[in-house]
Amino acid sequence: MPAIDSDDFAQLAERYRPELRAYCYRMLGSVDECEDLVQDTYLRAWQSYDRFEGRSSVRLWLYKIATNTYLNALRTKQRRPLPSGLGPPAGNGTVALAPAQSDIPWLQPAPDSLLFGATDDPAVVVSHRSGVRLAFVAALQHLSPLQRAVLVLRDVLGWQAGEVAEILETSTAAVNSALQRAHKQLANTRPMLEELSEPADADVRDVLDRYMAAFEHADVDMLAELLRADVELEMPPIPTWFTGREAVREFLARVVLRAPDQWRLAYTRANGAPAFALYRRAPDGSFRAAGLDALYVIGGRIARIVAFNDPALVAKFGLPETITATPPRPGIAGT
Repeated sequence: MPAIDSDDFAQLAERYRPELRAYCYRMLGSVDECEDLVQDTYLRAWQSYDRFEGRSSVRLWLYKIATNTYLNALRTKQRRPLPSGLGPPAGNGTVALAPAQSDIPWLQPAPDSLLFGATDDPAVVVSHRSGVRLAFVAALQHLSPLQRAVLVLRDVLGWQAGEVAEILETSTAAVNSALQRAHKQLANTRPMLEELSEPADADVRDVLDRYMAAFEHADVDMLAELLRADVELEMPPIPTWFTGREAVREFLARVVLRAPDQWRLAYTRANGAPAFALYRRAPDGSFRAAGLDALYVIGGRIARIVAFNDPALVAKFGLPETITATPPRPGIAGT
């Protein structure tokens, strides 16, 4: 093998970084941890590049390193849930919220820019959306690390059983057995499979515009009109969650939307779906990052709101931490 050439290594390996980020995020459910895992993968690849003999593709070689690194890392980590994965919903919107549980490693949303890279091909984005939905990533957390890897590699990324066996250094029979167990386990979880449906663009634009207006004007009645009867509201790191239009309406009116002009929203995208960065009015009149709402729209109505109460997430989506006026509202076409 000739001496290592950094330019040659970069040319061969860097093209796969975006898809490896998305792969690691699906497995870990954390933006921070997936970036660390990808960095570790490339460091290990660089260190062993002189031993790469070309018997497999560079892509398969990188996935093998990433998967082995992931499996080692998961031995000492807890699964990352959403509140709905920990217990039943609150009975009504008047219940007292449980204290925030900062000791739980909650599932994190991921910006579309991380999951889909710089592609502007709508067909590529749509074809990968189902594999990054929050409900799907949350469901993966119920699987063992090995089952997660097999299911994502086989069902989401479309690798052949023999290729997955090479990545995992096992047999094809073992891969097929792990996939079967993963399917059985997923059937016993409660992912919102309906959220895989894609509403019409016009429906999405209308719902998002009205959601933003209702939130900023504290118009609870307008917001309630946008909700499905079976809507769900989750708010990590708070374990309490709500289901049903009236319960969600009651909670929002009582706790969140008590007065107009206390919030500003900025449109973004998370996990292949519409989202808003939320800014709360500060005593000095500015608006400071408060968290991020991921929305799922079905048939022109909001079916699920996952409100991540983590101000640090806003910067991860490339948005400012403080604004002094209403933020720009880019077009929502193409959602």
